[in-house]
Amino acid sequence: MKDYNILLDKLKETGNLRSLPEVIHEGKWIWKEKRKMLNLSSNDYLGLASRKELREEFLREMQENDWLFSSSSSRLLTGNFKVYTELEECLSERFGREAALLFNSGYHANTGILPALADKQTLILADKLVHASIIDGLLLSGTPYQRYRHNDNEHLTRLLAKYTHEYEQIIIVTESIFSMDGDIADLRQLVSLKRQYPNVWLYVDEAHAIGVRGKTGLGIAEEQDCIRDIDLLVGTFGKALASMGAYLLCSRTIREYLVNTMRPLIFSTALPPAQIAWTRYIFEKLPEFTEERQRLATTSRLLSEALKGKGGEISSSHIIPFIIGENEDCVETSLRLQRKGFYCLPVRPPTVPKGTARIRFSLTANVTESEIKELINSLSK
Repeated sequence: MKDYNILLDKLKETGNLRSLPEVIHEGKWIWKEKRKMLNLSSNDYLGLASRKELREEFLREMQENDWLFSSSSSRLLTGNFKVYTELEECLSERFGREAALLFNSGYHANTGILPALADKQTLILADKLVHASIIDGLLLSGTPYQRYRHNDNEHLTRLLAKYTHEYEQIIIVTESIFSMDGDIADLRQLVSLKRQYPNVWLYVDEAHAIGVRGKTGLGIAEEQDCIRDIDLLVGTFGKALASMGAYLLCSRTIREYLVNTMRPLIFSTALPPAQIAWTRYIFEKLPEFTEERQRLATTSRLLSEALKGKGGEISSSHIIPFIIGENEDCVETSLRLQRKGFYCLPVRPPTVPKGTARIRFSLTANVTESEIKELINSLSK
């Protein structure tokens, strides 16, 4: 019989033992162990989740509609409500794409799409630093795959030239903003690469970019003007959009195929209609949040500049790594910053490569420049 206590002790010895924190949220602040701290670990990038006026406006709208708090079924049975279709149509219209499909989470999307679309005659070429959910999707697919060096399009070019005639289909998989380093993929170059081959598709996860980047908040694909050129464009609602769930923008044919083959979609109870209605409400307002996007960009640049040489130079976004190295040192730095009033958390292997344990600063639009300057002063002491 396996002794899990021994395994837990080993995690503790290596500084990798995790626990669920007991915290109280108060806008951009976190209360933990009677200490009030500025939340620098949130994915609420636009600061919308704590906006009371948005919730109140939505609840007034909700009183006039009959949105249930449970779908009680898979969408393929009795759980497909009108509001789902309305949100999917809104997404496809705003992005200028043929079709959209909703999922319960980004994890569901990334572990379901690739296994449904790929087979033994498909090769998946994934960036070395794609999210764990994409890696799980690769493994579940049972499909041949290779990882190209992070954001190294020359390496990817060589792999495409080598394998394009050996497989019926190749799918390039990347994120637009990478979740741990905060750097950005050159989507236009990836589009240019895939256009050279008739059997190559491009899959992009915009989880950390939707809402935050682009003139109207549609992500890096909007910013780089290539929305219509990405075959499989994925994003989530649980970060900047202050809701939950995920979406895929694709062709009508792919949407229909996934409805018939994607296991996380088929075998999951759909999200509550009330939740979908809230997502639609926020998504329709995305173009209005220009000021929030500008504030976030300003504070992000400020912190990145201050952390140059320590990880800040890597980032081109609101996700800014402060690379420390060893697990124990990273944990201690995190606790020291918490004592100074900054709630920031250590990120350790296997989430990041060994020897690159870090504080991952995840900024939001309601954090001010003066608060970032206070953080910078605390880091220098």
